[in-house]
Amino acid sequence: MEEGRLPNLELRSVTDIDQVLHLLQNKVRRQILERLAREPHYPMQLSELIGVSQPAVVKHLKELEKGGMVSKRKVPSEKGGPPRTVYAVERAMSIHVDIGPDLFRCEERKLPAGGPMRLSSSLPTASIPVAESLSGRKKIAVAEGLAHMRTLASVLEDLDAQRDALISLHQHVRQRVSAAVEADFESYEERSIIQTMVEATGDRLDLTALVQQELAGHPDVGDVITALRSRLEKQIARRSGQVIAAPLNTELRWYLGPKSR
Repeated sequence: MEEGRLPNLELRSVTDIDQVLHLLQNKVRRQILERLAREPHYPMQLSELIGVSQPAVVKHLKELEKGGMVSKRKVPSEKGGPPRTVYAVERAMSIHVDIGPDLFRCEERKLPAGGPMRLSSSLPTASIPVAESLSGRKKIAVAEGLAHMRTLASVLEDLDAQRDALISLHQHVRQRVSAAVEADFESYEERSIIQTMVEATGDRLDLTALVQQELAGHPDVGDVITALRSRLEKQIARRSGQVIAAPLNTELRWYLGPKSR
């Protein structure tokens, strides 16, 4: 074990978005993370800065550590006393939450690893000079850093505006699909199955498995699958205003998945 590291330091993988949101919903925990993101702190420092009792700070730190969002290590005391415990943020992530009519997206995204030049292939053109200027340098002056961050803030603002527009367009698509589903499918079970297909956002789904999951115990699952296939294919022609001519056994749309046997 690395010198100064505590036995329970190993960071757990935070894969459950519910856990992340639970940890971040508390204002004190958010304040703690904001301070720790700047530099490591002692619990007593955090208590004084945030204005919360030290026992309460320690309790929140334990929750954050348990959730894999912070780590701790022992450092020598500046006054020659016993080693002190210091906490730091070591996990980088981004959380996206989009909510609205016909819109629900909630995901945690892991930020890419690697140095500035390794990131260059994925960066917008305007930000590449920043990555190039950092290559091979471990420290830069505050003034230079501020200039770089102004550049990156501008690029991020443009990307956020593009993402906002894309999410809004995504919502418009869902609204129109939902309106058609409401009109073309009578039962709640059918609408639920179709909406699950829509939410897959392009992934191929096994319609047979999906129906069996949604209608567990239904005596006529085979008939439901056949009816859904037929109505989905007919809807394509009716809603697009086009005529589709093909043998009855033709799979016109890949998203319907393999045929039931």
